[in-house]
Amino acid sequence: MATLQKGSKKLLNAWAFYDWANSVYTLTIASSIFPIFYSALFISEIKQVTAFGFEFKSTALITFVTAFTFLVVSILSPILSGIADYVGNKKAFMKFFCYTGGLGCIGLYWFSLENIHLSLLFYFMGLIGYWGSLVFYNSYLPDIAFPEQQDRISAKGFSLGYVGSVILLLINLGMVMSQENGADKMLMMRWSFVMVGVWWILFSQYTFYVLPKGASSGQRVTKNVLFNGLKELKQVWFALKQDLRLKRYLIAFFVFSMAVQTIMLVAVYFGEEEIAWGDADAKTQGLIVSILVIQLLAIIGAVITSRASSKFGNIKTLIVVNFIWMFLCIYAYFMETPVQFYIAASCVGLVMGGIQSLARSTYSKFLPETEDTTSYFSFYDVAEKIGIVIGMGIFATIDQITGSMRNSILFLVTFFLVGIVLLFRVLKQQKLE
Repeated sequence: MATLQKGSKKLLNAWAFYDWANSVYTLTIASSIFPIFYSALFISEIKQVTAFGFEFKSTALITFVTAFTFLVVSILSPILSGIADYVGNKKAFMKFFCYTGGLGCIGLYWFSLENIHLSLLFYFMGLIGYWGSLVFYNSYLPDIAFPEQQDRISAKGFSLGYVGSVILLLINLGMVMSQENGADKMLMMRWSFVMVGVWWILFSQYTFYVLPKGASSGQRVTKNVLFNGLKELKQVWFALKQDLRLKRYLIAFFVFSMAVQTIMLVAVYFGEEEIAWGDADAKTQGLIVSILVIQLLAIIGAVITSRASSKFGNIKTLIVVNFIWMFLCIYAYFMETPVQFYIAASCVGLVMGGIQSLARSTYSKFLPETEDTTSYFSFYDVAEKIGIVIGMGIFATIDQITGSMRNSILFLVTFFLVGIVLLFRVLKQQKLE
């Protein structure tokens, strides 16, 4: 189709629609049904598993694997974005990761403790596919939207993602809860993973059809081109020294995102292990209801945050949201009952989508005038992924050593507190400018 003009409604909507396609992964696989499924594989009294020659606490193993996946993404993304810049076809890389992730989700149908290594490979594929595609998806934002459009279209993308993922989760919930015994419930969970993969691949086709692929240079990919992305990251790092506001913001983002992403990735594992639900059915239903509450309130939260940033400014809004996250960690350390978990889930929903969309659009606004948006967003994504590796690694280590996820969640307060202090430095720099 003909290339659409920057800022056109059709182009913006097609970009945002990818959130509709891929957000089912974060809800069903990362946040709700897979954590419940994974926990159900273990006998309640025995939460140990042997993998890679070591014995792990079950929650620590999945957290370590998640951290490793993000380490791989942080290494691969600058290399691949450098190639994408050179050949002018970042959409091809976005497709590759999308299809890898979708097939990984389908592969989770065969997840079992008996074949733990193959099972973790499918989990790895889904996770790397989701986050790898976001490197290129996020880099499209300044290409397709003008600065004054970016907050709103970023929030719209997250909102579409929440709506789409909730629809599929409701279908999956109906499938699981329609069964009477545990084995049949587990089978329905497996089919839910297949549906996520199919949904992700199918609905992404509209985005791929509309988004521009870029201008191809027609040149071969050489060794120099292969590592061009790493060189570009180095150039971005040197450029940051000339842009103190952007540098300070990135450091702040690195710190608070470390905690936010960790919480989002381990929340259901925490709820499954630390909350007194009563019986297995009550636990399954309660956790999924909690996730639904988070998703529904996140739609409202993303809109409220976008409006607040328009009135008070992005940085001031981010400071307030970080304060809320910090107090939520303290609250989570003490909560024990389902009602307390529901309250925490409601609060998380209101600030989850808001901090993600606002962090992304704030970075986009702070970028200098440049056509090399992929390199800058690659730097952004690498910072986020390395932060997640550190956050998840610390979380898993504390969980493995102390045997309690409560100690891990309390430690995350430190990251939010430091993030707030760093955001005040960004605010100070803005006033100086």
